[in-house]
Amino acid sequence: MKLNTKLVIIMISLLVLTMLTLFTLNQYAQNDLVKEIQESSQEISKAVQMSIEDLTSETETSRLNDYLRKAREKGINEINIINIEGEIVDSSDPEKIGKKRELKKLEKGIHMAPRVSGGASILSQKPYEVIVPVIVGDEHLGYVQINMLLDNIRDLQHANFIRRLFATGMVFTVGIALTIFLARRYTEPIHNLVEYFKRVSAGDLSVTIPVDSTDEIGDLASGFNNMVEQLREREALEKRLYEAEHLSRVGQLASGIAHEIRNPLNYISLAIDHLKTEMLPQCTGNSDELEELTDKIKEEVRRANYMVVNFMNYGRPLKLRRTHIPYTDVLAKVLPVLQGRLSEQQIVVDQQIPADLPPLWVDQELLRNCILNFVNNAAQAMPNGGVITLGAAHEHEQIRLTFSDQGKGIAPDDVDKIFKPYFTTKDVGIGLGLAITERIIKEHGGAIRVESALEKGTTFTVLLPLHIEMNDSSSESSDTPKA
Repeated sequence: MKLNTKLVIIMISLLVLTMLTLFTLNQYAQNDLVKEIQESSQEISKAVQMSIEDLTSETETSRLNDYLRKAREKGINEINIINIEGEIVDSSDPEKIGKKRELKKLEKGIHMAPRVSGGASILSQKPYEVIVPVIVGDEHLGYVQINMLLDNIRDLQHANFIRRLFATGMVFTVGIALTIFLARRYTEPIHNLVEYFKRVSAGDLSVTIPVDSTDEIGDLASGFNNMVEQLREREALEKRLYEAEHLSRVGQLASGIAHEIRNPLNYISLAIDHLKTEMLPQCTGNSDELEELTDKIKEEVRRANYMVVNFMNYGRPLKLRRTHIPYTDVLAKVLPVLQGRLSEQQIVVDQQIPADLPPLWVDQELLRNCILNFVNNAAQAMPNGGVITLGAAHEHEQIRLTFSDQGKGIAPDDVDKIFKPYFTTKDVGIGLGLAITERIIKEHGGAIRVESALEKGTTFTVLLPLHIEMNDSSSESSDTPKA
């Protein structure tokens, strides 16, 4: 319901309530007034009847005084019986008996009587005079004069005025209270909207106003929420555009640097090949040790070249060269490369790999890169040594790989940021390791999760789908990149 409609309904309701109240009070006052007039008329009729009896009676005994004692309660103050000559032949006031009244001045009917000088009580009252002619048959015998104090009717009118005044005050009191309630009811949401506008203008786009009504206030709240939602979308779009522009610039710079790095890597690789073919045969005493060393150098050069290629291709779709390979074989190629550094930091790698774990359906080069990132991060989190636990399990048509450390952990505010490109909390590095790792896992159709607690350690969990068709391994293994 619209606000204008509500206000109109309220005003009409107050008007109807006022009219009904005044109408009811008026009917009540009229009934009391009619009743009082009827009672006064009955008393007048009794007085006239008694006066006629006194005029037509042969005795001079008067019952006016006895009657007047009861009639005073109904406003009758004095009764005079006047004969045709104008003489007061009987009266409730004995001092007036025998006095003359001018018949010409007697006005028939009811009218205001002249005030009598006297006490304050008399001055505070409004006397009325009723003149009734007495006619028996065709003979006019005289008049009956009745003086009345209509204080009862005046009191009724005063009481009715007080009731009307009280009822009107009550109606307006209710109206004022209702107006105050409505003012608070509709101004408070407006004040809240003002506060929300201030928060949004200050940059807080998390504001959402609850819509509790369908009137103009509700429409305003809905429009405000739509505006804030559009601002959120615009802000998110601007952030994405900024990140895309930033990544594009960094990518261009990185591509140039990576291109320059590949040249010395190629030279180192060629030099190692030359050493193996020309120099190693001449070293008879420690040829086995030198050959193992040159193989590790060759492997590291190949891995560095592979990482440079991935770095250059970051943002482009990955080309997976999948093959079926046991997880232990992948670890056997990764861990020896890291063994020297792990030993220096007194870090022990605990492999908890089930013997019946199915082969992985992965690009082993990319997976080796992921494992290297996990182990390197774990080693950096444990500068004083510790245990890195590598776990694996087969569950629900997928392989679950875990990488746990006993390091310092990840701050809760940083957990959601560690997979974003170029985010890092380390003094060295560019923040692409976990971003590339997450991308590799997702390209394999898997998922990656992280659980961390400060000063207790971190666990990365990798879920990889299990490939059932084993007869494709021979064809895929031929695509495996060679060193």
